[in-house]
Formats: sequence, structure tokens, C-alpha cells
Amino acid sequence: MSKKSKNIQARKESFKEKHGIKESAAKETEEKKGSLPFIIIAVCLISLIIAFFVFNRNRQSVQALSKTDFVTRPAALFNDGKARHFEFEADDGVLIKYFVLKSSDGVIRAAFDACDVCWPSGKGYYQDGDYMVCRNCGRRFASVKVNEVKGGCNPAPLYRKVEGGDLVIQVADILEGRQYFNFSERG
Repeated sequence: MSKKSKNIQARKESFKEKHGIKESAAKETEEKKGSLPFIIIAVCLISLIIAFFVFNRNRQSVQALSKTDFVTRPAALFNDGKARHFEFEADDGVLIKYFVLKSSDGVIRAAFDACDVCWPSGKGYYQDGDYMVCRNCGRRFASVKVNEVKGGCNPAPLYRKVEGGDLVIQVADILEGRQYFNFSERG
């Protein structure tokens, strides 16, 4: 082999070595890029799983506590005489709605946001001055009659009491109103 051929051969080998190193580095970069989406997906999935368990644990502990106890609100919340509407979710997902107001005679009253007649409409009541008005039939009920008169289109009474400056309603009493809000059972 001539000196020129050896020189060319040496350059080719040198080129191959250099090129081989570049191929190797390129392969490593491609491998790292290929694993990046996998890492991102894994982190996202782990985060979702953790969030799911934390959310469900908190929801279950709140529901377990509230299903055996009371719902309380400061009695002063109702001093302005305005009806406040509330919701309570039963274990089976039925959302039970009720309202509380301080009537014109100074009594804090509570009733389900439904009645024996119009409950299938799911519309409930709104306040107009000293009256609660059925959104379905338009009948008006004086605030002093809420929680006193039951049946017909009167707001269905919800037992409540005021103790130590708080309105207290037993969760068991709220659950009694489930029948007015389980629309899968309407006939």
C-alpha cells in the first residue's frame, strides 16, 4: 500500500471513529428523548391517582361525619329575614334542598324546597317580601306559616332548633326529605 493509500485509510478510520462517536451520542439523545414522554405520563398518572384517593378520602370522611351529626349555621345569618337555600347530598347522590328564613314574627323557620303537590317539577320556592312563592304553581305562603302548616302546596316542614346562637338541624331530619328530590322515583 502506498503512503497516499495509507493516509487515506487513516483518514477514513479517523472519520469513522469520529462519526461513530457522533452516532453513539445521537442514539443516547434519541433514547433520552424517547423516555421523556413516558416519564411525563407516569408522573401525571401518579398525580391523578393520588388526587383521586385524597379527594375520595376527604369526601367520605366529611360525609361520614355529616351523616351522623348535625348541620349548624349561626342564627345571626338569618337576622335580615332573607331566605337562604341550602343543599345536602345523600349517600346515594340525591341532592336534598331546603331553605331557612327568619319570619316576620322573629322565628327562624326551615322547610324543604318542595311540597307534597309540586315536588315533581323540582322548582322549589323563592322569596317575595314576607312570602315564599312556589315556582311551579305560584301559590304564596306567609313566612309565619312556614314550618307550621304542612301538606298540599305548603313548603314541607323541616325540624330545626336554635341552641346557643346556632340553628341546628339533624342530618337524619334532612334525609327525611329525600322523597321530594329523588326524581328517579316519580311516577
